[in-house]
Amino acid sequence: MPARADARRALALVIPAYRAAATVGDVVARARRAAPGARCYVVDDGSEDGTAAAARAAGAEVVTHAANRGKGVALATGIARAVTDGAATIVTLDADGQHPPEEIPKLVDPVDRGVADLVLGARARSSGMPLARRFTNWVSAALAARVADAPVPDAQTGFRAFTRALALAVRPGESRYDYETAFLLDTLTAGYRVTSLAVPTVYNDQPSHFRRIADTWRLARVFSRHGRRILLGGGGGQGA
Repeated sequence: MPARADARRALALVIPAYRAAATVGDVVARARRAAPGARCYVVDDGSEDGTAAAARAAGAEVVTHAANRGKGVALATGIARAVTDGAATIVTLDADGQHPPEEIPKLVDPVDRGVADLVLGARARSSGMPLARRFTNWVSAALAARVADAPVPDAQTGFRAFTRALALAVRPGESRYDYETAFLLDTLTAGYRVTSLAVPTVYNDQPSHFRRIADTWRLARVFSRHGRRILLGGGGGQGA
C-alpha cells in the first residue's frame, strides 16, 4: 500500500495547449480535483490568447514555447519536464475538454498495479464523434491492431497513462499529431504491455488544429515505418 501511495504522489499530468484560453482553466481545475497531489504541467505551445495565464490561474505549472512548435513537441517537452521532476506515472490529456479529467484515476490504476505500461483512454466511434474523425480513427485502429496482433480500439487518443520507464524508453521524433501514433506503435513494437479502457466520447465546438492533408500524410509516414508488421501481423505487446 505505501508503494501505491508513493506512486500517486509522483503522478504528473501533462496538458499540451495551443490557443486554449477558453477551456484550459476548467480542464486543469477538474484534473487537479480528480488527481489531488499530482503535479499538473501545461505546455503553452506559442499561444497568443492568454492560455498560459488561464492555466496558471487554475493552478498548473506552465512551460512556454515562444512559438508554435506542434503538439508532439509540446508533449515531449511536458513529458521530459515531468520525468526530470521525478514523476513515476504520467498522464497526458488535451486542453480543449475532449478528455474528461474525472477518468484519470481509472487510467492510472493499471499502471499503479503494475499490470500495464501504457493505458489508452479509448473513445467510442459513435455519432458523438465527427464522421471524418470516425473514419480516420477506424483506419488507424485497424492498422495499430495489426502491429499489436490484438485489438486497439482507439489508436489516436491522446488521453493516456504510462510509466516513467516507458517515457524514458520511447521518444518519438515526430513533432505534430503524428507523435501520439508513433509513441503507441513504437511502444507496441518494443513489446511493452498496452491496454485500453473505455472513456466517454466528448466533442464540443472548439476548433481543431488538425490539418487534414498535412497531418494525415504525417500519420501515413508513421504507419509506413511499421509496414512489415502491418502486412504480416505483429506479435505481442498488448496485455492486461
